Amino acid sequence: MYEIPSRIEGKQYHLFKLEQKLKPNGYSIGGNWDYDQGAFDYKIDAQDGYHFLRVPFKAIDGQLDTSNCTVELGRPFLLSHIYQDGQDDHANVSNFTASLNQFSEPVDKDAKVPEQYIDTGKSLVEELEEILLEP
Repeated sequence: MYEIPSRIEGKQYHLFKLEQKLKPNGYSIGGNWDYDQGAFDYKIDAQDGYHFLRVPFKAIDGQLDTSNCTVELGRPFLLSHIYQDGQDDHANVSNFTASLNQFSEPVDKDAKVPEQYIDTGKSLVEELEEILLEP
């Protein structure tokens, strides 16, 4: 994990409006959320694993599954997941086994972020600040 300080930290938004701003720019709500916290993910690359810019948020008014939830953004960070080579190559042997074995567990779900993605992440955070902090 590699943290990137940002002017968006601590800013509050209605979750629905935040989604409307971020989704067209390539962000999606990550699958690891619950009723009071979650994150927007931007997939940077899928070479040798998955590399994301993650923007965490927490609910400060309401729950994430309600229409009027307000969230507060945390510090963005880069995250790399490294997967086992070849594990997914045979996932579709049959329809039944494909439904059970379509994803492999990461070898390292908090791998060191490769240097090549740090500048990309910083640029993405600058773009994010422009999107969210515009008047």
